[in-house]
Amino acid sequence: MGWGRLRRRPRRVACFRKLSRFEHELVCSSCQWRSPPDRLYGVCPACNDAPILVDWHLPSDLALADEIDQRRPAGIWRFGEVLPFEADGITLGEGGTPLVPTPRLGAELGLDHLWFKDESRNPTRSFKSRGMAAAVTAARALGAKALTIPTAGNAGCALAAYGRKAGLPVFVAMPRDTPTSIEQECREYGAIVERVEGVITDAAIRSRQWAEENGGFDLSTLREPYRVEGKKTMGYELFFDLGRQLPDLILYPTGGGTGLIGMWKAFGEMERLGWLGRHRPRMIAVQAAGCAPVVEAFHSGAARMTPWEKPQTEAWGLRVPRAFGDRLMLLALRESGGDAVAVPEESIEPAAARIREREKIDAGPETGAALAALEQLVAKGVVERSEKVVVFNTGGDKYRA
Repeated sequence: MGWGRLRRRPRRVACFRKLSRFEHELVCSSCQWRSPPDRLYGVCPACNDAPILVDWHLPSDLALADEIDQRRPAGIWRFGEVLPFEADGITLGEGGTPLVPTPRLGAELGLDHLWFKDESRNPTRSFKSRGMAAAVTAARALGAKALTIPTAGNAGCALAAYGRKAGLPVFVAMPRDTPTSIEQECREYGAIVERVEGVITDAAIRSRQWAEENGGFDLSTLREPYRVEGKKTMGYELFFDLGRQLPDLILYPTGGGTGLIGMWKAFGEMERLGWLGRHRPRMIAVQAAGCAPVVEAFHSGAARMTPWEKPQTEAWGLRVPRAFGDRLMLLALRESGGDAVAVPEESIEPAAARIREREKIDAGPETGAALAALEQLVAKGVVERSEKVVVFNTGGDKYRA
């Protein structure tokens, strides 16, 4: 298990600034490129076709687990030793979200141990707060003067909020049919918003164009190294939420896949820290049938995704026709013995409504898709009653707000 070369202990380099107990360097997820974390990087400058990841120099450190568990307040910066630029951390109070037992839904599904990790409790009502806290912290520390992102939902809102906290201008490009509530929230935080024709990939083109014209730094999914670092804290939190154990199954609504990749990275880091053995949860990527490139690639055995033509779903966070981190996502799913599940569009909102009604969780459509996928897996008999199952509520129901 693990990330191939990331499992090998890397050569030590002198970081330009000591901000954490553990040192780190940047590595390409595909080629042999490495660098100290001394400047702003987007994609790998050597192969130009792969995400850059943060590679930590981690010794075994059981005392750190005790320190985190017993003495530190909740939030992503609780894990500062494995978060870059921790000393400069920009925060709105992200992380520390509850792992909510859901006995009513569990009984309906015939599961004894079902929880929802409720990311709607984050400052901008979604898990995007975690990634943006880390990414904006790093961008400012490394000299960024302005920030930009394409969005069809929560990512734009989160960047607008954290950019304002950091005192950096933010430009957000979004598809023309993005819900009005998303645009309004971005503008309320002070972002410049532009709607474009097409889907999220078209918005990404406009975002990168704005960055080139205005000297901004692009924080698109996995096109910089640090959003995944913030998202990986979901994996660290699960470990402590469950009494220093991991669940058997994680269902994750998947668009760009940063959180899925981040949690898989976190599990490998915790093993190197001596906190875990080799056991990992089975990771389940969930998509809508109208935009399911991860599902198609996973079940075809492909190493990369084919762009999905004419993506259609009202679960806006899942309407990503191709993810830049596709290789890393597929690797995590396969190494975990997991799966990728597509659900019919008509099942998504009724499932989200059930979560809201039964368990009083502020569930958006992406989470509805995850519950519908869990129902499929239970019906197929691939989830045992006694297994510990965690579903991620990646964001609140803000689309009709």
